[in-house]
Amino acid sequence: QNLSQTPVLRELLKEAKMPGTTVKIESPELFMEPQLIKLDQPGPLTLAMYQFLTEMQETKKGVVTPKELFAQVCKKAIRFKGYQQQDSHELLRYLLDGMRAEE
Repeated sequence: QNLSQTPVLRELLKEAKMPGTTVKIESPELFMEPQLIKLDQPGPLTLAMYQFLTEMQETKKGVVTPKELFAQVCKKAIRFKGYQQQDSHELLRYLLDGMRAEE
């Protein structure tokens, strides 16, 4: 839910769907120089994340199941298979690291 409320992430994932796109990242609040980044073909974890966030924003059902996103996370981090209890910060770390590795 937190990631779905991160507009920069949602916009980047929307742009990442189209390979070869160049995006400009600006952050006046952080006093950063604008960054131009050329995006390659997104990987399966990145696509699953985009699909999940889009579904969360657009669904009228009220309930969204992250089945595909979870399957992709499990491929990157086997420790999540088996449905044992894990800390949310561990999942977030593996999710974001996995997406970064797909760049």
